[in-house]
Parts: sequence; C-alpha cells; structure tokens
Amino acid sequence: MHLAFTWGLARPPASPVPDRAAYFARWSALHGGYDPADNVWVRGWLSVAYALARPLARRGVHPDLLTGATVWLALVALATAEAGGRWPLLGVVALVASGLGDAVDGAVATLTERATRWGYVLDSLIDRVTDVLFVAALWRLGAPLELAAASAVIALLLDYLRARASNAGAGEIGTITVGERATRVILAALGLLAAGVAPAAAASLATASVAVLSVLLLAGLVHLLVAVHGRVR
Repeated sequence: MHLAFTWGLARPPASPVPDRAAYFARWSALHGGYDPADNVWVRGWLSVAYALARPLARRGVHPDLLTGATVWLALVALATAEAGGRWPLLGVVALVASGLGDAVDGAVATLTERATRWGYVLDSLIDRVTDVLFVAALWRLGAPLELAAASAVIALLLDYLRARASNAGAGEIGTITVGERATRVILAALGLLAAGVAPAAAASLATASVAVLSVLLLAGLVHLLVAVHGRVR
C-alpha cells in the first residue's frame, strides 16, 4: 500500500502522535476513503507499520531517511545474493527490513502530517525500484533470467494498471490481490532464506520462489483487471 512523504529537514512533530484509530482515519483519507477494517490483511499490515512508525514519529525521524534506507537495504539483499554461500541469510534481514520500511516511511509521514501528492508519486517510484531489486536478488541466486524478468514485468504491470485506473476516474482501487507488495517481500525473503540454508540448491530454490511469485502476480493482475473493468466500463 502506497503512502506519501515530503522532502525536508528532520524536525519533531508539531503535535502529539495520533493513536492507531486516528492513524487509520488519516490513512483512509489519503486512499480514497478505503476502510482498513474491510480487509484483515490490510488492517494487520497497517497495524505493524503503525507500531514501528510511532516511536520514530515521536523522535522526529524524517520519512525521507526511511525511504532512502529501503533502497540501500534492497541493494544489500542483492549483494548478499551475489556473494552466495550463507550470505543470503543476512540478505533476508535486509530484504524484510526494506519491505517494512516501505510501509513505515509512509506511516511516519501520515502520523506527522507530511503526506503530499509528490511524496505519493516518489514513494511509488521507489517501490518499483525495490521490487526489481528483490527479483534481481533471486536471479543472482540462480533463477533463470527470463523467469525473473517476466516476474518483474508482471509486478510492474499490476501497479501500472492500478495507477492508470485511478487516472481514468476509477478513484482508489481498493481490491487487494495475491500479488501485492507483502507477497513479493515474503516470497523473495523465503527464496533468500532457503538459498542461505542450502547453498548447494540455491539455484533450484530461487527458481521455485520466482516461479511461485510469477503465478501469484499473474493471478493478482487478472483479479485487478476484472475489478478495474467493472469500475471503468
């Protein structure tokens, strides 16, 4: 789920950090009125983001720092995959932290009222960069280039479809598919974990991870396409 932030120097929040209910309300207002209570997975994901973001918001940590960190952490995950051996185990930590950082930076922006349309666009762009880096890590572990490239393309198409539907007047598309950001993080992390535990089978394990990810992304793309068609036809 995309959340926004602005550029600028770190500063303490101007008012007390809102409670979780108030955070959900602000998040909903930024996402076309979509109610997190409508989906247990969204509510759970946002609850985790809120728990991690609240102390950071209290300390005045700027969301830009967190957003930048997500890219560097994804690059660390890629570097560990390149190194091979047991190094991908470290990559799991970096990759999961990168995925969580994507939610936490937006949560901090929302809690400190720094959310802007420019931040929304930039955050979405960085999300796509890290999506590609996650798949690239599995490729460097031994997954076929063609399969990894197909997975990355489908992921980009899914998010492009959501964005274009919004531009076409469909508003915020609240349909949650099996190919969302959390799925990408989990499967990439599982691929790195398996490769780190069994380095000799790293290529086969990475291939299996990308294959499952591709199937789920494709299913998510079809699901979203049907939902968008119903909204804009």
